[in-house]
Amino acid sequence: MSTYKSFAVVGGGKLGMPIVKALAAQNVAVVLLSRSGLDAARAESFPAGVKVATVDTADAAAVATVFEEHKVEVVISTVTTAAVGTQTVLVDAAKSAGVKLFAPSEFGMSTEGDVNNPKNKIIEYIKNVGIPYARFFNGMITEFLPMLIGIKEHGKIILVGKGDAPVSFTSMSDITGFVAYVLTTLPPRELENRTFRLQGDRVTMNELGAIFNTEVEHTDKIAGPMGGFITMMLLLTDTGVGSTGWDAEKKAEKSGSEAAGSANALWPGHHWKSIKEALHF
Repeated sequence: MSTYKSFAVVGGGKLGMPIVKALAAQNVAVVLLSRSGLDAARAESFPAGVKVATVDTADAAAVATVFEEHKVEVVISTVTTAAVGTQTVLVDAAKSAGVKLFAPSEFGMSTEGDVNNPKNKIIEYIKNVGIPYARFFNGMITEFLPMLIGIKEHGKIILVGKGDAPVSFTSMSDITGFVAYVLTTLPPRELENRTFRLQGDRVTMNELGAIFNTEVEHTDKIAGPMGGFITMMLLLTDTGVGSTGWDAEKKAEKSGSEAAGSANALWPGHHWKSIKEALHF
């Protein structure tokens, strides 16, 4: 069975670097594309054998050259939400270099069917360019949850909105491990133009009170430097998109092979972490 053997990861941040390490553990060729290279701290823990290409990711020709030099088959983009629109350059470079699969920066709530979402627009761009894609929905990254609900700062959970819609939570190690596992073990035909819906745990925001053994307080908005972003994220969970099985067009949960967590079975024998397990309490 033929599988992919050569990968490029764009972005070496909180998600990109763990994906690089997870891929390296699968004994495949990996190159990390970075605008600024590695600082001393990251270089010290960088996996042996992984290449680093310092390149202007806004220059399609330069990026294509890196892909060609490393014979890249699969590109995984982990750019920030603010930079999602810039992925058109990466897609163009991938097409030019003959890349076989492009995994855009999703790694969050469901965006499928949301025609106004920049992440969904990138998928449409990939389709138009003519490269197969793989899309990963994991809901909320569990390790970011304490910041979102303010429990460390306030000693209780602070929510905006009703908090009664189910939300998918997946740990960082489950996300990155799954991505590396399926991309290196499944044949191309089982990866191309497919959406993978992960889920380590599933609760409503209100139900977090019982998990953290604390009270839940509702407010109109969150204050502070990140308040606007946190308020927006909490309100989004009320719409249903926090579930990896959410259908934005029908405003309902998908079922069967498209249900929340349906992709978990593709990693046989793996134990998916609950919120408590991921946060070590």
